[in-house]
Amino acid sequence: MVMVGKGLSLSIAMNARTIGAGIETVVLAHGFGADQSVWDKIVPSLTQRCRVVLFDWAFSGSVKDPTLFDPVKYSTFDAFADDLISLLDEMNLKSVFFVGHSMSGMIGCVASTKRPELFNRLILVGASPRYINLEDYEGGFEITEVDQLLSSIESNFHQWASSFASLVVGPNDPISVDKDTLEKVVIPCTIIQTINDVAVPVSVGDYMMKRIKAKSTVEIIEVDGHFPQLTADVQFLEVLGGVLPFDL
Repeated sequence: MVMVGKGLSLSIAMNARTIGAGIETVVLAHGFGADQSVWDKIVPSLTQRCRVVLFDWAFSGSVKDPTLFDPVKYSTFDAFADDLISLLDEMNLKSVFFVGHSMSGMIGCVASTKRPELFNRLILVGASPRYINLEDYEGGFEITEVDQLLSSIESNFHQWASSFASLVVGPNDPISVDKDTLEKVVIPCTIIQTINDVAVPVSVGDYMMKRIKAKSTVEIIEVDGHFPQLTADVQFLEVLGGVLPFDL
C-alpha cells in the first residue's frame, strides 16, 4: 500500500470511494480543474448496474492535503498514471471500465500501457494527446492562446475558474502524449466527443482512433462544450450503455 502525505493511504488521500454493486467496476476520473462531482448526474444510473469508483486527483481543490500535489512530479502524465495504478492495486481492482474525462483520458492510456491487465476498456471523454496546433495536427489552440490562458490564470484565477467549464486545457503543453504512446495502447477504446468542443476539435478523435493500436471507435454527442456528462447526461449514458456490458 502506498502511503502519502500525513501517513494516509493513497485511496484516503485521493478521496476514493466505491458505491453501487455489481460484477463490473466502472472507474470515473475527472479532468484538470475539476473534482469527482463532475460525474454527479450519471452516477445514480450507473450504481444501479455496477460498482462505481470515484476519486480526486492530487491537484483537486477537494483534496484536503495541499502538499499532495508536487508540480515538478506531476509535470508529466506518468506520475498521474502511477497514482492511478497504485490506487487500483490498493483497491484490489482489475479489468475495470475506465472513463477518463479530458486529461484523465490520456492518463488512462499511459497507465494501460504499463499495466494492461487493470483495464477492460478505456472510455476517453474529450481527451487529447496534445492541445497545441502543429503543422499536421489540429490540437485546438495556438501557442499564443495558451500563453494568454496562463496569463489570465496568474492575474485573475477566480475569473478564469468561473469560465473553466466551457474552456479547459492543461496548464502546460509538456503534459502531452507522444503518438508512440497511443500506438502502445492495446486496450479497446471508445472515444467520446461533442460536436463543438473548443478544447478538443473533432479531428482529434479521428487522430487518436487511427493511432491507437487496439480496436477503437469514435462516438459523437450532439451538444456543444467540453463536459457532455454535465450538459448532455442522458445522451452520455446512452453512449456508455452501448459499450458497457449491461443496460443503462
